[in-house]
Amino acid sequence: MQPDTNYQSTKSISLLKRRWGKFRLLKRGWYSFLIIFFIYLSTFLLPLLVNNRALIVKYHSSYYFPAFGNFYQAKFFGQRAIGETQYRKLKNNFNRSNGDHWVLMPPYPFHPTESLLTDPALPGSPPHPPSLRHWMGTDDRGRDVFARLIYGFRISITFGMAVVCMSYILGIIIGGLLGFFGGRLDLYGQRVVEIWAGLPFLYTIMIISSMLRPNIWILIFILGLFSWIGISFYIRGEFYREKARDYTAAAISQGENSLSVMIRHILPNSLTPIISFGPFSLVSAIGALVALDFLGFGLPPPTPSWGELVNQGLNNIFKWHLVVFPLGAMFTTLLLVVFIGESIREAFDPKLHSRLR
Repeated sequence: MQPDTNYQSTKSISLLKRRWGKFRLLKRGWYSFLIIFFIYLSTFLLPLLVNNRALIVKYHSSYYFPAFGNFYQAKFFGQRAIGETQYRKLKNNFNRSNGDHWVLMPPYPFHPTESLLTDPALPGSPPHPPSLRHWMGTDDRGRDVFARLIYGFRISITFGMAVVCMSYILGIIIGGLLGFFGGRLDLYGQRVVEIWAGLPFLYTIMIISSMLRPNIWILIFILGLFSWIGISFYIRGEFYREKARDYTAAAISQGENSLSVMIRHILPNSLTPIISFGPFSLVSAIGALVALDFLGFGLPPPTPSWGELVNQGLNNIFKWHLVVFPLGAMFTTLLLVVFIGESIREAFDPKLHSRLR
């Protein structure tokens, strides 16, 4: 018998791969994702790119690497100063001496918390306008705005992703338990959730800030405790719907315990709404950090913060670079994240890839 030459074996494509392929076809969201992803990865190289510590110092036939965490007193390299070596001045001194010593500085040799009030290249009082030396000028304390913005980007994205992860973990656990078991647990649990949702977030932050100095981890913990409520509602509704499906009854009839049914069967089929909601949760978390920093209840100074720069722009409204650059960085970042969220929502549209087809 001759084989059927018209028959072609087709490989089954998983639902996740189809959604990922659809997301990549949505160019606006895909390119926004690539931009955010690669900029965020590059921020982990900031100590080598934007820093006032030298990458390499050659001194008396020996090599030193201050940018990698090594601390050297000024007198170690022959400077007549107290404290850490000022590497930009050291580089100028070595260049004037025409000796065998040299200093390799990062491409942008300024640190976000470094005050430049004594820099002779910046005459007058701050804030200074943008220049070839300081691309976005300085703030009202003489610190480089570009360095603070790029370090603030890393802090904001890291803070937002940490808050989203914490809120999703809490929301999935609490919402899943309420939706799967239902009954009295759901009845009383929903009342507890409603009471917790009624607590004023801003007043809580103000009380904690008056008792201790908040850092990024305390703020992540507090904001995560208040951000899981909406996620729990989504997961609770999905668990209520999915536990009535036939595949759930089949898993229970085969003897699987409740934890296995929840994690292996119901949870993977309940993640669509919260995955679509994820980028918008990230926008909300970044906005909350900016608002807290703007009000003075956020990260402690001199931490590079977008909210603190926006506050400076408000206090120096006629210094255009303190208004345009911080707001422009915020607007661009949040716009890109929103584009990613819209594309994810379209790629995960249940009408496009229905489970029932």
